[in-house]
Amino acid sequence: MTSIIKNRTVLEDDWHLVRALEDGSLPTLDQLPAGRILVPFVLWKQAREALVAQRDTASLGVWLAPDDEPADLVVDFEKIALIGVDFPVFRDGRGYSIARLLRERYDWRGELRAIGDVLRDQLNFMARCGFDAFAVRPDKDIHDALKAFGEFSVQYQSAVDTPQPLFRRRAAAAEERA
Repeated sequence: MTSIIKNRTVLEDDWHLVRALEDGSLPTLDQLPAGRILVPFVLWKQAREALVAQRDTASLGVWLAPDDEPADLVVDFEKIALIGVDFPVFRDGRGYSIARLLRERYDWRGELRAIGDVLRDQLNFMARCGFDAFAVRPDKDIHDALKAFGEFSVQYQSAVDTPQPLFRRRAAAAEERA
């Protein structure tokens, strides 16, 4: 079983990430593993009703590719327990925007997991955008990656984790002291 970082703790992951088959096709429902599954959004759109009928909400998750529209998943929030956002390569930053949209505009409150090419250097920034779980690339040391959360002591910009920028937080603190 693989490990993930969730809420800044290393845990065993009991979710099965479903990707396209070697020939590029999507797996059929009978090819899906038992247990909790995280399926691509394209498969979810094709087999939503069948997936919901055969599994409970706690066992279903959907992952979004960089070119998927997160707004299209909002109507299904109550049917899933987890949303993954794929980072196919390190330099593709569209997942950060997807995470912020899910948290700030669409009010997703469940687990939001970064999957794909997830590296230590990205974790702090991903957390600032709303991710609370991270499937670090298998060839990297997950315990070393965990140290990324302690590398910055102050956040200047506003983000999901700190809605007010530093200058507003300082001004509010000065008003409280006065």
